[in-house]
Amino acid sequence: VQLQASGGGLVQAGGSLRLSCAASGRTFSVYAMDWFRQAPGKEREFAASIRWSDGRVYYADSVKGRFTVSRDNAKNTMYLQMNNLKPEDTAVYYCATKGSEYASYDYWGQGTLVTVSS
Repeated sequence: VQLQASGGGLVQAGGSLRLSCAASGRTFSVYAMDWFRQAPGKEREFAASIRWSDGRVYYADSVKGRFTVSRDNAKNTMYLQMNNLKPEDTAVYYCATKGSEYASYDYWGQGTLVTVSS
């Protein structure tokens, strides 16, 4: 599976951005697709997840109520709609896939930078 993340950019606090993660290759093997983020000088952290079969979603507390993860099965693409962005959301955002519920993440996208100015 190859993942291509896009949609990052510079936005003012309170603004919105939508990230995309397009998957290609053996996409039938994907159980879930997740968004992670890594802020400068910090560890990579989980942001949101969507189960590919039924669209069930999960969010980190830090983004709940502001971010929405969705997917388009026909396009093999996952989205992250980010609203009411805060400076602390500044990070490189990565998408990743795993083949089953308890598996480790096996494929990662290259990351897209989101910068939120105050």
